[in-house]
Amino acid sequence: MHISLLSGGDGWHVRDLQRAAAVLGHVATVVDFRRLSASTSPRDKLPDAVIVRTMPPGSLEQVVFRMDLLQTWQDEGVRVLNPPRSLEIGVDKYLCTAKLQAAGLLVPPTVVCQNADTALEAFETLGGDVVVKPLFGSEGRGMVRVSDPELAWRTFRTIERTQTVLYLQKFIPHPGWDLRIFVSQGRVLTAMKRIARGDWRTNVAQGATAEPFRISNELEGLALRASAAVGTVIAGVDLLPGPNGEWYVLEVNAVPGWRALGPVTGIDVAAEVIRAATATQGANR
Repeated sequence: MHISLLSGGDGWHVRDLQRAAAVLGHVATVVDFRRLSASTSPRDKLPDAVIVRTMPPGSLEQVVFRMDLLQTWQDEGVRVLNPPRSLEIGVDKYLCTAKLQAAGLLVPPTVVCQNADTALEAFETLGGDVVVKPLFGSEGRGMVRVSDPELAWRTFRTIERTQTVLYLQKFIPHPGWDLRIFVSQGRVLTAMKRIARGDWRTNVAQGATAEPFRISNELEGLALRASAAVGTVIAGVDLLPGPNGEWYVLEVNAVPGWRALGPVTGIDVAAEVIRAATATQGANR
């Protein structure tokens, strides 16, 4: 099969997918998301499958066009991984959190607003200790923990001036680690424990260390429910242990990475992603 890898370059994950595709007898070519175009005129044959590896920054019109194009390709029979709607949900922290909560999963208390005054009220309502996150973001970048009222006011005012949405979550006391569980085609492929190193953030990209983790049936069920709530075929599901033994679903990553996960668990995740993209059933929902 011919697989297009949509990305903003040929980074490590793209090269790993090309390696896995070749081993499995497929051809994977890199396509820059920013160079996509559409036409009503006759065109070259579309790829058999598309794997979305990143969504480069762009204007609202550019992002909407890219998502529209993915939906058009899916409607024409191209296997899109992940399906466009699940990508939309996964990259939007508010929408993802809302979907998880609607599915009956436990999420950190969250307030999303558009001005500093409302955010400051939310800061108090959430207990005066919050994590402020960019609505669109990954790998822990741009997150800040705020527990001082004066700093909260300055932070919220600064964000308000950029005309971006304020996304606040109550800080959940935790033992310094969380879980990343990789879901593929309705089953748990593998999982790792991410241990913070001198920081409250457990993202490996922010310096956390990782080790393999054997999950229980309960955690497997939570991860599968979270993936299903977002509609993903493949996903990285992040679970955080709470102070009273409860488990919070922090995120469902619809463009999951595996640079740490693969070596830690010994699983060829790229090969699994290729299998999911080329499967007869399940690549589109």
